[in-house]
Amino acid sequence: MTAYILQRLIQSALVLVAVSVAVFFAVYGIGDPVELLVPPQVSAAERLALIKRLGLDLPVWQQYFTFLVNALKGDLGTSFVHGVPVVSLILARLPATFELVLLSMTGAAVIGIPLGLLAGLNPDSRPSRAIMTGTVIGFSLPSFWKGMMLVLLFSVALGWLPTAGRGETVAFLGIQTSLFTTDGLRHLILPSLNLAIPNMALMIRLVAAGTTEAMTQDYVKFARAKGVRRRRIVGRHVLRNILIPVVTVVGIEFGSLVAFSTITETVFSWPGMGKLLIDSIYQLDRPVVVAYVMLATLLFVAVNFIVDVLYAVLDPRVKLSGDMV
Repeated sequence: MTAYILQRLIQSALVLVAVSVAVFFAVYGIGDPVELLVPPQVSAAERLALIKRLGLDLPVWQQYFTFLVNALKGDLGTSFVHGVPVVSLILARLPATFELVLLSMTGAAVIGIPLGLLAGLNPDSRPSRAIMTGTVIGFSLPSFWKGMMLVLLFSVALGWLPTAGRGETVAFLGIQTSLFTTDGLRHLILPSLNLAIPNMALMIRLVAAGTTEAMTQDYVKFARAKGVRRRRIVGRHVLRNILIPVVTVVGIEFGSLVAFSTITETVFSWPGMGKLLIDSIYQLDRPVVVAYVMLATLLFVAVNFIVDVLYAVLDPRVKLSGDMV
């Protein structure tokens, strides 16, 4: 197991280096941020001073080497636009994104798993067909369109929920959050629902397929032959086995949404990391874009590692395989 963990750590380090090279050279080869940062009336001397201060007068390879050395020290650069370290700028937006993703994934799991079980246990029934048809719709609708329709229905037509913003926040463990205020929760409903719909559809299909397959396995037939109640079979045997792919999806999708919930945050003007990324791209704030992608990659690597560990907890065969590596 130790050798396996070391192997994964080396692989993760190589992934981070490869991503840093690709992103840095791609971002630094597009546009000129000085054109956006410097007013036209500024003198050539002041313009040159700004270029030197930002380090843009150096060759790209040298800029990358400087970035890499500083990154190893935990410094991913300073924002061109905001003038603050990009790590603190991104982390300041993290709580807003995290609470949005947490609420959406919790809702998707709470609703998706029972509906998936219902569809998988009775695959030929009308409710099951209706549920599976709904998953196709949930997959197919674009996020920006769903978001606008939710705003049009619940905010404009019915006037039940606010259209944008984060609402009232309170401090919890030193972090501002919307989860503990009524106004904050009202602002959370629409964007979290917009994020939850496709993930709910994905969970329903995964659970339904796993349930249908599990019900045909020998251990389930043996339990039936022994007279074990259907509810106990589903809860003890079927559900435990189908949770393995569900955990994988929840882990990967959670990391994906934290890193790239850009469309939903833009539609609902949610002050999270995704909106910061979009604004930074428009403003050619290169350090923020590079640091954002690097932190997102690090998040994916960490989530995948945690999912592997959970595999070993849920399935002893994975643990035994890992011990043999």
